[in-house]
Amino acid sequence: MSIVYWIIFGLIAGAIASFIMPGAKGGILGLIVLGIVGAVIGGYLGQMIFGVGVTGFNLSSFIVAVVGSLLVLFVGSLLFRKQG
Repeated sequence: MSIVYWIIFGLIAGAIASFIMPGAKGGILGLIVLGIVGAVIGGYLGQMIFGVGVTGFNLSSFIVAVVGSLLVLFVGSLLFRKQG
């Protein structure tokens, strides 16, 4: 996939993940980064565990990317929660 496709894919996956698990900050750029990182992590873990990765613009890739983005959001919330 070209970089433009990854940016669009990341934006959509990040937006879906932040809708499911609100609290993500960083605006549109943050959503793109969240989605791309989530797609990479989700693709890696999905390939290792289930044999399913991010292969393009299809439903299984979106599911893997959104689950990866949710995982990134969850870990980020654990690491950066306010101590108080």
